[in-house]
Amino acid sequence: MKSSPLHTTFLSGLVLVAGVLSGCQSMTLSKVSSALPSSVTSLFGADKKVDWADKDNPVVRCVCLWQPADGTWEGSPTRGFGGQVFFLDRKTARPVAVKGDVRIHVFDDFGPRETHGKAVHTFDFTKGAWNAFLAAVCGDITVWKPSSKAPLCGIAIQNICNEVLQREGYKGIFSLIIGRGSTIGERLINDKRVPLISATGSTRMGKRIGGVVGERLGKTILELGGNNAIIVDETAKMDMVVPAILFGAVGTAGQRCTSTRRIIVHSSLYDGLVEKLTKAYAQVKIGDPLDESTLMGPLIDQGAVDDYLSALEKVKQEGGEILCGGEVVAGDGFYVLPTIVKAENSYKIVQEETFAPILYIIPYDNLDEAIQLHNGVPQGLSSAIFTTNVLNSETFLSHEGSDCGIANVNIGTSGAEIGGAFGGEKDTGGGRESGSDAWKVYMRRQTNTMNWSTELPLAQGIKFDIEI
Repeated sequence: MKSSPLHTTFLSGLVLVAGVLSGCQSMTLSKVSSALPSSVTSLFGADKKVDWADKDNPVVRCVCLWQPADGTWEGSPTRGFGGQVFFLDRKTARPVAVKGDVRIHVFDDFGPRETHGKAVHTFDFTKGAWNAFLAAVCGDITVWKPSSKAPLCGIAIQNICNEVLQREGYKGIFSLIIGRGSTIGERLINDKRVPLISATGSTRMGKRIGGVVGERLGKTILELGGNNAIIVDETAKMDMVVPAILFGAVGTAGQRCTSTRRIIVHSSLYDGLVEKLTKAYAQVKIGDPLDESTLMGPLIDQGAVDDYLSALEKVKQEGGEILCGGEVVAGDGFYVLPTIVKAENSYKIVQEETFAPILYIIPYDNLDEAIQLHNGVPQGLSSAIFTTNVLNSETFLSHEGSDCGIANVNIGTSGAEIGGAFGGEKDTGGGRESGSDAWKVYMRRQTNTMNWSTELPLAQGIKFDIEI
């Protein structure tokens, strides 16, 4: 048996990647400058040269991505483009923060204009490219589509990859395509020339992709929603529990598939843990993600803020109580307060994944009840138990325990061990990324039988004699 490459893999964008555009502003634009990275100009064309650098920020280049939109400029109608403004280092193409006011060059039907806007705050980003590079090792090419909320991050990543691959004498291994899932995504998942679709996103998205690709008997790797919980038993060490919860629930502003959403805590520790968490949450500095002292940055866009507020309103309607947070931070950007909510696992909103820093805290009386609560959601990605009781930890890791693809002991839910298989069960999709045998999905396996004798053996020794 031998393996050969699948040749074409489609990877959809990761949620982590989406965070890079948080806090961006909308501008009215029409033509792309030839000063932009080649990956941008190749997509959209360029016929004008513009010095994107602000005189006070000479190392910064402004990169813009937009979609056609009607608008006005100084009272005059234009056929411009509405989109987001993004800042990259000229040499590295990495996103950077710009302090103070910056000049934005604008093109419309009447020619170039110049305006001023506030600097954009951006996340430092993680590429999350273990799938793409594993596919490359297996001999495949990859067409990847970032989240439509984070196209510019995708362009930056592609630009970096292009530079490295060109230097090493390779091209065409990774190709970027930008567009909405309803258009570009649909074409890719329906294309029989794409044998494998690897997608990260919502359960709704995964069901659509799985159905379409399955209909044409293609392959999928689906990493979908998470509703990750930590069980805190009566023997847990609080000096480990609190930081683990804080990082899992507040890190990346709760915008991670492995973010901690639920805390299932022994009733004897409930009040004490709430007090400690409330104190810890009050110390979280919210602001520019590029500031080393910042612990929580913004949400990705206004839609995420609306989802945050909607979830809190729903939980209050079901009988929940906001213990801390629960408000939007005034000012520029999409900043909210990390929030702790007293809730019941049965609440409809608790059964859903809200991509925001909302933590539901739920009491329990015995381990069987805790595991039942833990498993009582549609999702099954990451999980954890904090305990010094070996029997409790072994129960949690057994077939009677966590029904998630990832189960940890005395370490939080957020993150991934690169050497281990990553993925989940139930509505999380069932696929696995990374790990020792993940490469197999990127290969076409073939069995070869070669006969060098002078006789023809038949399958399983069957006799099928005829006269020749």
